[in-house]
Amino acid sequence: MTGPDFSFEAHAISRGAARVAGVDEVGRGPIAGPVTAAAVVLDPKNIPEGLNDSKALSAKKRDALYDLIFDLADVSIAHASVEEIDEINILRASHLAMERAVAGLSKASDHLLIDGNMIPRGLTISSEAIIKGDGKSVSISAASIVAKVCRDRIMWDLAQQFPGYGWETNAGYPSKSHKAALQNLGVTPHHRRSFKPVHNILYQD
Repeated sequence: MTGPDFSFEAHAISRGAARVAGVDEVGRGPIAGPVTAAAVVLDPKNIPEGLNDSKALSAKKRDALYDLIFDLADVSIAHASVEEIDEINILRASHLAMERAVAGLSKASDHLLIDGNMIPRGLTISSEAIIKGDGKSVSISAASIVAKVCRDRIMWDLAQQFPGYGWETNAGYPSKSHKAALQNLGVTPHHRRSFKPVHNILYQD
């Protein structure tokens, strides 16, 4: 199994793109916390070693790469809030976070490589969707690492304010212990009310 490489970026550059950004999001599955997206434009001459799908890396390796990516690349992170997720649904909210991340780069990109099978409708830049892109494109890998580390840190901070839900380890995903805590401790302002485990507790007969 080979890791991600620069071929998607090189192809876009050969067609005239000067700045190619990888875009990814994390946090569609949790029942608590925001959805977080990142956009990363790598320097073709200075790509960090060891980039891969964030899920394939240890937390220690992700943390080290996170700092390196910030040192060597143009990085933008953005979120969609729990309120936005509940209002417009998780798919649209994750796309909104991606759109915000792209808009936050220091200079506009010419081409976007987006993880997944859909291009967010708010993006007007030349874009291509790459299924499992975080394991194929180094720019998307970098975005996946940045988004995951950032969101994990947010959930760790929230766990200090709302202990008992295990967010420091489950990152808001509906683990068995998280669902048990939801039953025992109740719903926090950071829980997604449109998600079934939370909705069912709020609207029990």
